[in-house]
Amino acid sequence: MGKVHGSLARAGKVKGQTPKVEAQEKKKQPRGRAKKRMQYNRRYVNVATGMGGKRVGPNSNADKMK
Repeated sequence: MGKVHGSLARAGKVKGQTPKVEAQEKKKQPRGRAKKRMQYNRRYVNVATGMGGKRVGPNSNADKMK
């Protein structure tokens, strides 16, 4: 059996000290055909390009930098 990293008494320390933030209410996501349509438009129709004409990932902030 291997050694445990740190004592188990400290398990969950950071999660316990983090203040609880209530989840915000969001607009519902489209389902089925409408969701596929939204994905298609996001990926292939309104294509965001970055430096050198390369396609930019969905989590990139490159288009907000301009």
